[in-house]
Amino acid sequence: MNLLWGAPFLGVLLSVALGPSLAPRAWHRRLGIVALFWSAALLLPWAWAHGPAAAVRLGLDALLLSYLPFVTVLLALYAAGGGVLVRGGPGGTPAGNTALLAAGMAMGVVMGQAGAAMVVINPLLHANAHRRRKVHLVLFLVVLVANASGALVPLGNPPLYIGFLQGVPFAWPAQHLIAPLAVLTALTLGAFYVTDRALARAEPPAPAARRLHVRGWRNVGLILLTAAIVVMQNVVRLGTLEVFGVAVPAMRLVAVAGFLLVTAASVVLTPNAVRQQNDFSWAPMSEVALLFVAIFITIEPVLAMLAEGLSGPLAPVLRLTLGPGGAARPVAFFWLAGILSAFLDNAPTYLVFFKIAQPDPAALTGVGARTLAALSAGAVFFGALTYIGNAPNMMVRGIAAHRGVRMPGFFAFTALASAVLLPVFVLLTLVFFR
Repeated sequence: MNLLWGAPFLGVLLSVALGPSLAPRAWHRRLGIVALFWSAALLLPWAWAHGPAAAVRLGLDALLLSYLPFVTVLLALYAAGGGVLVRGGPGGTPAGNTALLAAGMAMGVVMGQAGAAMVVINPLLHANAHRRRKVHLVLFLVVLVANASGALVPLGNPPLYIGFLQGVPFAWPAQHLIAPLAVLTALTLGAFYVTDRALARAEPPAPAARRLHVRGWRNVGLILLTAAIVVMQNVVRLGTLEVFGVAVPAMRLVAVAGFLLVTAASVVLTPNAVRQQNDFSWAPMSEVALLFVAIFITIEPVLAMLAEGLSGPLAPVLRLTLGPGGAARPVAFFWLAGILSAFLDNAPTYLVFFKIAQPDPAALTGVGARTLAALSAGAVFFGALTYIGNAPNMMVRGIAAHRGVRMPGFFAFTALASAVLLPVFVLLTLVFFR
């Protein structure tokens, strides 16, 4: 492996960053061609270097083991989230919007960040339909609900779930990340309230508050069922099945079938009037599904280089996590794992750093608790820095854009998110992870 194999993945990132801004119409119409081009940019040279069978195997591994479970769980959450209609209650004013984001964070603990984000995005945008400037609403929703809310339990949170499978106790994240999460939440919600209040002064007044009314409780149940399936697919062992020559865990296929059934149930059980009032469209889901085909295929060599750890091409970066005597440096785990998680899949990133820190989970959760807390916080919190840092980010962006919000481009969003989060991360470093 060498770094040149990461060029197609870099091309995907640049396409995501520049395409929607430079050629928005062509980007949306030709997204499938863009995904096909960058996938071929990896697979064709891979076939030349390693043989056609190896290229087919790489593509099938990416699609069957990673992409298919990923896209079907997003499909289930997107369909069910779009079937929950919330009207009235908090929202539309600075205090109400802040309360709605706080409620979304509470939902994230129960149903996972993706499910909570899908439920909150529609009522948040509807309650603020009278406003012209709404980008900050989406930005803080991504930061707080779609990412930070998943810091306490492994439910629906890939890196923490990887830790759970490696032997980290289920309640360990809640015990050790509650303080960093509280600091981040207080500062970020406070910043949101101040920002929203300042922007609201130039906007028309919010409509009079109405009693909270929720329709679509069956879809809420389907979201909880989806979260349960996510947990079960790596707890229940049913052996493996060979699909096109790839050994796929049977439970993963069962989970995919479960996600598709949830989607079908949501489509059948949700009245058309509910989806119409939510301005529901399949277009954002279609865009995410096409884009992530290329991401999951082209990221394979990058993850392989990362998995090689201290003996691979990324070793100079990974060695920064260790001090002169080989002791783990929590500050480096927080920042390096976090930055990589903002651009790569945070689950394998977490696993690589977990193994570098200490292969013994008992030691890492004991004397190495500060290092593990730094790693866990970085893998969860930094996902909000980019659109691709966490799966719900792109979903939220797509829904907001469909609802008429002029979302910033990739670099602009990263700059805005960095302006909000980097000062908080510096404070977390000084207080918890030095």
